Amino acid sequence: MLTLKAAGLLDVDTGEIVRPGIIRVDGDRIAGVGETYSDNSGDTPEGDVIDLGDLILMPGLMDMEVNLLMGGRGEKPVYSTVQDDPPLRMLRAVGNARRTLRAGFTTVRNLGLFVKTGGYLLDVALGTAIDKGWVDGPRVVPAGHAITPTGGHLDPTMFAAFAPGVLDLTIEEGIANGVDEVRKAVRYQIKHGAQLIKVCVSGGVMSMTGSAGAQHYSDEELRAIVDEAHRRGMKVASHTHGAEAVRHAIEAGIDCIEHGFLIDDDTIDLMVERGTWLVPTTRLADAMDTSHAPPELQAKAAEMFPKARTSVLAAYKAGVKIAVGTDAPAIPHGKNADEIVALVDRGIPPLAVIQAATINAAELIGVDDRGRLAEGLLADIIAVPGDPTEDITVTQNVRFVMKGGKVYVHN
Repeated sequence: MLTLKAAGLLDVDTGEIVRPGIIRVDGDRIAGVGETYSDNSGDTPEGDVIDLGDLILMPGLMDMEVNLLMGGRGEKPVYSTVQDDPPLRMLRAVGNARRTLRAGFTTVRNLGLFVKTGGYLLDVALGTAIDKGWVDGPRVVPAGHAITPTGGHLDPTMFAAFAPGVLDLTIEEGIANGVDEVRKAVRYQIKHGAQLIKVCVSGGVMSMTGSAGAQHYSDEELRAIVDEAHRRGMKVASHTHGAEAVRHAIEAGIDCIEHGFLIDDDTIDLMVERGTWLVPTTRLADAMDTSHAPPELQAKAAEMFPKARTSVLAAYKAGVKIAVGTDAPAIPHGKNADEIVALVDRGIPPLAVIQAATINAAELIGVDDRGRLAEGLLADIIAVPGDPTEDITVTQNVRFVMKGGKVYVHN
């Protein structure tokens, strides 16, 4: 048994700071919250005690869009697509996973590889290695390879406009065209360990795919992808920007829109009606450096980023279900809390943003064993130097990280 003692703990449902913050941990679970700081015999708690002083305890944070296999120190964003072999990419991921965990993010969705791997689902392997304790990192909900049409966003050859034949990609690696191929691509990801499916419905900002809002898959193909995933009990997340493409994705049954920078009021109303999630990644509008990008990509960013700064607040006010996601490494791994701060800067209340990174994220991935500080839940616990409902920037300065009852950071 282990007791954590702090100045307070955050009830993420009410926003109340419960003082003092006392949590008992037994194995990988929370055994009690808020009990008096003593055992039956007097004033000595059972087992070891970690006294965190003036810090505030809160649940481990969750990032619903990362790419741990990309980015990190020494990254060359375009050429790593063809320069990194799978072993090197996995070593890159180990560092990224460790940085993410140490930043206080104890669960992530890894949304779609878009690199040449020979069909290996590297994020599945990474999650397994973390679960077995071989490397440090957050709990990983893997999507395997992102499914995209030839020449679509996340077709790796579109990031540098490679010549034909430079990089051969297969259905198993997510490049799929037509109903039969997209069904096969989904089935392959599921067979090899994906826990959700990622699909590219529209273009993107930083790829040579034309308009970022244009729809890339047909409605028939989208319905086939959703049908295959839902019959296996899995959700579908879609990279989608344009309002019309978002509408088609929702009508096809897609569960979660990633980015959604160009959504309009009608699309927002449809998201509310259908219960479709939004992972807005709004920090990209401030943090992504496009200065070295080709002129056409800079023009897209200049058009889209101002809209990204306003669409998320409109979605929140309308009642769209929102979960936090960064699209790291589009912002650096380990700086995930910058997205939390950005959402507050957009006008969303701090408690609502914290909920988007905890209880909302848990609902999105379909789990009820994390996201709160409550008896029986996983002991995924962090501590910050102040009340995050009053100063959201404290989430950028995590001083203590526990995942599954094991301490990874104690500053």
